[in-house]
Amino acid sequence: MNSKTRIEAEQAAIAQRSDWLGILSRSIGSELEELAVPFAAGLAFEWLRVPDVGLVMVRGRAGGTGNVFNLGEMTVARASIRLADGTVGHGYVQGRDKRQAELAAIIDALLQHPDHYQEIMAKVIEPLRQRAEARRLAKSRKAAATKVEFFTMVRGEDPA
Repeated sequence: MNSKTRIEAEQAAIAQRSDWLGILSRSIGSELEELAVPFAAGLAFEWLRVPDVGLVMVRGRAGGTGNVFNLGEMTVARASIRLADGTVGHGYVQGRDKRQAELAAIIDALLQHPDHYQEIMAKVIEPLRQRAEARRLAKSRKAAATKVEFFTMVRGEDPA
Protein backbone atom coordinates (compact mmCIF):
# COMPACT_ATOMS: atom_id res chain seq x y z
CA MET A 1 0.00 0.00 0.00
CA ASN A 2 1.54 3.32 -1.02
CA SER A 3 1.50 6.33 1.29
CA LYS A 4 -1.35 8.07 -0.57
CA THR A 5 -3.58 5.00 -0.31
CA ARG A 6 -2.67 4.59 3.36
CA ILE A 7 -3.50 8.24 4.10
CA GLU A 8 -6.83 7.94 2.28
CA ALA A 9 -7.66 4.78 4.27
CA GLU A 10 -6.78 6.53 7.54
CA GLN A 11 -8.93 9.53 6.61
CA ALA A 12 -11.86 7.24 5.77
CA ALA A 13 -11.48 5.45 9.11
CA ILE A 14 -11.39 8.78 10.96
CA ALA A 15 -14.52 9.98 9.14
CA GLN A 16 -16.29 6.71 9.92
CA ARG A 17 -15.39 6.90 13.61
CA SER A 18 -16.42 10.55 13.72
CA ASP A 19 -19.81 9.55 12.30
CA TRP A 20 -20.52 6.86 14.90
CA LEU A 21 -19.23 9.02 17.77
CA GLY A 22 -21.59 11.77 16.62
CA ILE A 23 -24.53 9.38 16.61
CA LEU A 24 -23.62 8.07 20.07
CA SER A 25 -23.17 11.58 21.45
CA ARG A 26 -26.54 12.80 20.15
CA SER A 27 -28.48 9.69 21.15
CA ILE A 28 -31.02 9.57 23.94
CA GLY A 29 -29.63 7.82 27.01
CA SER A 30 -32.50 5.35 27.39
CA GLU A 31 -32.26 4.34 23.72
CA LEU A 32 -28.52 3.79 23.95
CA GLU A 33 -28.99 1.80 27.16
CA GLU A 34 -31.58 -0.43 25.49
CA LEU A 35 -29.42 -1.15 22.44
CA ALA A 36 -25.91 -1.22 23.94
CA VAL A 37 -26.33 -3.19 27.18
CA PRO A 38 -26.22 -6.61 25.44
CA PHE A 39 -22.72 -5.72 24.16
CA ALA A 40 -21.51 -4.00 27.34
CA ALA A 41 -22.71 -6.55 29.90
CA GLY A 42 -19.80 -8.40 31.48
CA LEU A 43 -17.20 -6.73 29.26
CA ALA A 44 -13.75 -6.46 30.87
CA PHE A 45 -12.22 -2.99 30.64
CA GLU A 46 -10.27 -0.49 32.70
CA TRP A 47 -11.17 3.14 33.22
CA LEU A 48 -8.85 5.68 31.67
CA ARG A 49 -11.26 8.43 32.67
CA VAL A 50 -14.12 7.56 34.99
CA PRO A 51 -17.41 9.12 33.90
CA ASP A 52 -17.55 12.73 35.00
CA VAL A 53 -19.41 15.91 34.14
CA GLY A 54 -17.81 19.11 32.90
CA LEU A 55 -18.30 22.09 30.64
CA VAL A 56 -17.25 22.75 27.06
CA MET A 57 -17.33 26.03 25.19
CA VAL A 58 -19.78 26.04 22.30
CA ARG A 59 -18.63 28.13 19.37
CA GLY A 60 -20.78 29.65 16.69
CA ARG A 61 -20.35 31.56 13.45
CA ALA A 62 -22.06 34.82 12.63
CA GLY A 63 -24.56 34.01 9.90
CA GLY A 64 -23.35 30.42 9.86
CA THR A 65 -20.30 31.30 7.76
CA GLY A 66 -18.81 34.42 9.34
CA ASN A 67 -16.41 35.00 12.19
CA VAL A 68 -16.24 32.46 15.01
CA PHE A 69 -17.45 33.56 18.44
CA ASN A 70 -17.97 31.87 21.82
CA LEU A 71 -21.69 31.20 22.12
CA GLY A 72 -21.68 29.80 25.66
CA GLU A 73 -20.91 26.77 27.77
CA MET A 74 -22.63 23.39 27.62
CA THR A 75 -22.63 20.57 30.15
CA VAL A 76 -21.15 17.28 28.94
CA ALA A 77 -20.53 13.88 30.48
CA ARG A 78 -17.40 12.06 29.35
CA ALA A 79 -15.68 8.73 29.87
CA SER A 80 -12.72 6.83 28.43
CA ILE A 81 -12.02 3.10 28.68
CA ARG A 82 -9.40 0.60 27.56
CA LEU A 83 -10.41 -2.94 26.65
CA ALA A 84 -8.28 -5.91 27.69
CA ASP A 85 -6.61 -5.94 24.25
CA GLY A 86 -5.62 -2.26 24.54
CA THR A 87 -8.32 -0.69 22.36
CA VAL A 88 -9.36 2.70 23.72
CA GLY A 89 -12.90 4.07 23.52
CA HIS A 90 -14.17 7.54 24.31
CA GLY A 91 -17.66 8.80 25.02
CA TYR A 92 -18.80 12.43 25.21
CA VAL A 93 -22.50 13.19 25.54
CA GLN A 94 -24.51 16.35 26.05
CA GLY A 95 -25.90 16.69 29.55
CA ARG A 96 -25.10 14.92 32.80
CA ASP A 97 -25.78 11.25 31.96
CA LYS A 98 -22.60 9.46 33.07
CA ARG A 99 -24.00 6.04 32.15
CA GLN A 100 -24.61 7.21 28.59
CA ALA A 101 -21.00 8.44 28.35
CA GLU A 102 -19.79 5.07 29.67
CA LEU A 103 -21.85 3.12 27.12
CA ALA A 104 -20.73 5.43 24.30
CA ALA A 105 -17.08 4.76 25.25
CA ILE A 106 -17.66 0.99 25.33
CA ILE A 107 -19.43 0.97 21.97
CA ASP A 108 -16.70 3.19 20.48
CA ALA A 109 -14.03 0.72 21.60
CA LEU A 110 -15.96 -2.31 20.34
CA LEU A 111 -16.61 -0.71 16.95
CA GLN A 112 -12.87 -0.50 16.36
CA HIS A 113 -12.74 -4.33 16.29
CA PRO A 114 -13.55 -6.02 12.97
CA ASP A 115 -15.13 -8.91 14.95
CA HIS A 116 -17.81 -6.65 16.43
CA TYR A 117 -18.10 -3.91 13.82
CA GLN A 118 -20.87 -5.26 11.55
CA GLU A 119 -23.11 -6.47 14.37
CA ILE A 120 -22.84 -3.29 16.44
CA MET A 121 -23.35 -1.07 13.40
CA ALA A 122 -26.51 -3.03 12.55
CA LYS A 123 -27.89 -3.39 16.08
CA VAL A 124 -26.82 -0.13 17.75
CA ILE A 125 -25.62 2.62 15.40
CA GLU A 126 -28.15 2.24 12.56
CA PRO A 127 -31.18 2.04 14.89
CA LEU A 128 -29.91 5.14 16.74
CA ARG A 129 -29.42 6.90 13.39
CA GLN A 130 -32.96 6.00 12.28
CA ARG A 131 -34.49 7.15 15.57
CA ALA A 132 -32.59 10.45 15.39
CA GLU A 133 -33.78 10.98 11.81
CA ALA A 134 -37.39 10.23 12.85
CA ARG A 135 -37.11 12.83 15.64
CA ARG A 136 -35.64 15.35 13.20
CA LEU A 137 -38.46 14.78 10.70
CA ALA A 138 -41.13 15.06 13.40
CA LYS A 139 -39.61 18.32 14.60
CA SER A 140 -39.41 19.60 11.03
CA ARG A 141 -43.06 18.71 10.37
CA LYS A 142 -44.13 20.41 13.58
CA ALA A 143 -42.25 23.56 12.61
CA ALA A 144 -43.67 23.45 9.05
CA ALA A 145 -47.20 23.23 10.45
CA THR A 146 -46.74 26.62 12.11
CA LYS A 147 -45.35 28.30 9.00
CA VAL A 148 -47.09 31.55 8.11
CA GLU A 149 -47.20 32.88 4.55
CA PHE A 150 -47.11 36.66 4.31
CA PHE A 151 -48.19 38.53 1.24
CA THR A 152 -49.05 42.09 0.29
CA MET A 153 -52.39 42.91 -1.25
CA VAL A 154 -52.58 45.53 -3.94
CA ARG A 155 -54.94 48.22 -2.66
CA GLY A 156 -55.63 49.83 -5.98
CA GLU A 157 -54.03 53.15 -5.13
CA ASP A 158 -51.87 54.77 -7.74
CA PRO A 159 -49.02 56.58 -5.98
CA ALA A 160 -48.11 58.53 -9.16
